[in-house]
Amino acid sequence: MTSPAESIPNVEGFHVHLGTPDELPVSRETHAEVRSSSRQPQSLCSRGYLDHVARAKFGDIIGDSPALKIALNLVSLVAPTNSSVMILGETGTGKELIARAIHNLSGRRERAFVKLNCAAIPLGLLESELFGHEKGAFTGAVAQKTGRFELAHKGTLFLDEVGDIPLELQAKLLRVLQEQEFERLGSNRTNKVDVRLIAATHRDLAAMVKQNSFREDLYYRLKVFPITVPALRRRAEDIPKLVWHFTKLYGQRMNKSIDAIPTETMDALVKYRWPGNIRELQNFIERAVILSPHTVLRAPTSELEQFGVHEGSSLPMTLLNEVERDHIVRALEASNWVVGGRNGAAERLGMKRTSLVYRMRKLRIYRPISIPKTSAFEGCAS
Repeated sequence: MTSPAESIPNVEGFHVHLGTPDELPVSRETHAEVRSSSRQPQSLCSRGYLDHVARAKFGDIIGDSPALKIALNLVSLVAPTNSSVMILGETGTGKELIARAIHNLSGRRERAFVKLNCAAIPLGLLESELFGHEKGAFTGAVAQKTGRFELAHKGTLFLDEVGDIPLELQAKLLRVLQEQEFERLGSNRTNKVDVRLIAATHRDLAAMVKQNSFREDLYYRLKVFPITVPALRRRAEDIPKLVWHFTKLYGQRMNKSIDAIPTETMDALVKYRWPGNIRELQNFIERAVILSPHTVLRAPTSELEQFGVHEGSSLPMTLLNEVERDHIVRALEASNWVVGGRNGAAERLGMKRTSLVYRMRKLRIYRPISIPKTSAFEGCAS
């Protein structure tokens, strides 16, 4: 049997009856707060729209934290130009995604996006990878090879870990950036190219310049427009979105339908500092999905405690509230805004119905007007 005491509030009709009258009193002031909150950019309706727009514009970049928005605003500014861009940030922060977003928002979007991790290529082969070679140019060169600059003609070349390029090769890289021309190894023929270069590194290039391990002129040529990608610990409010994204991604790949994450699990993930950034989080969630036999994510959060790099209570309370709010809203959306009963949001969150009702009231979570009132009653305890 269902109970109207568990209906979800409707913003338009000020239906805020989450519990019995003595559990959740509704005043005229509360109605005013509901109406006011419905006009805010973070309201349920507008937030979903903004997330959709952001995803369409920036591809697979997940999040809307202030730190990430600063970087994405810079992406929007520089993308339409042909200027070189230097993407800075720790390993695993998603520098390649930023580079792809710049390319996709540029006039070169229909052309090639070519990437090369300079740290992954043996030093003796890096010049050939960049500029190509002729047959017989060196031992083992049994055929002509087209380099990355030629492949990226009229498009974008993304050089990751540019700080690993040896000094003797940096002069040739500087020349192609300034003159847009180069020669293949073993050839005297000059090739002209039209390439937009995006470089990335986790190294301190300014310090390398002082140590004479990186050319100063190349440094300034690359760093025309720097963009710093924030570490994940600086955008903790994006962690729930990333967790859900990777949970759904790996759930689909493994034919699993995981639609619930315990609150204590999400809290632990938010508080952890993630020294390996998004890459570490992604790998952790992949392992968690493997370990989850049913519809609830079973994440081995005890492993995180062993590293002793939790934020603890240093996160601002407003941030923690926003993270909790997003997590609860996701659970409500997954349960079609049913609070209690079997498969209700409370069960998905591992909470008592009364506890969830209390948190919803405290965090001002209201049922969007697009959800029929009747759907909020289905599956609720009597």
